[in-house]
Amino acid sequence: MLVQQILKSKGDSAVITISPQTKVSEAAQTLAERRIGGLVVSRDGETVEGIISERDIVRSLAVRGVVCMTETVSEMMTRNPVCCSRQDTSDAVLARMTDGRFRHMPVVEAGKLVGIVTIGDVVKARLEELAMEKTALEGMIMGY
Repeated sequence: MLVQQILKSKGDSAVITISPQTKVSEAAQTLAERRIGGLVVSRDGETVEGIISERDIVRSLAVRGVVCMTETVSEMMTRNPVCCSRQDTSDAVLARMTDGRFRHMPVVEAGKLVGIVTIGDVVKARLEELAMEKTALEGMIMGY
């Protein structure tokens, strides 16, 4: 399955972005309110400068304490995150996420942000694909 099919199945293609100058506390609030695990960091909503996740915030809290909440997102974000395109396969994306131990991947085309996929999106798509294959194989075995 291609990333473009995963994005289509998600419906809402709007990616929540956040400015690099936003306070980490505001980023945490946005993550909680939207019930999402990561935000793409972008000044213009199109260029990916970084990504900040719940994990980034929790790790910083554990190491540095609550002071990190007053810093800007640019101080904590992962710079130059691994991105994919709409033409990448779900298997390739899943392998990159697993190898890199991250859960959110911006989708970029011609240097512009067009979506985001999560490990949950990719696993769901893969499970749906396997269910369709199973049904097709059962049909072949039963002679349908």
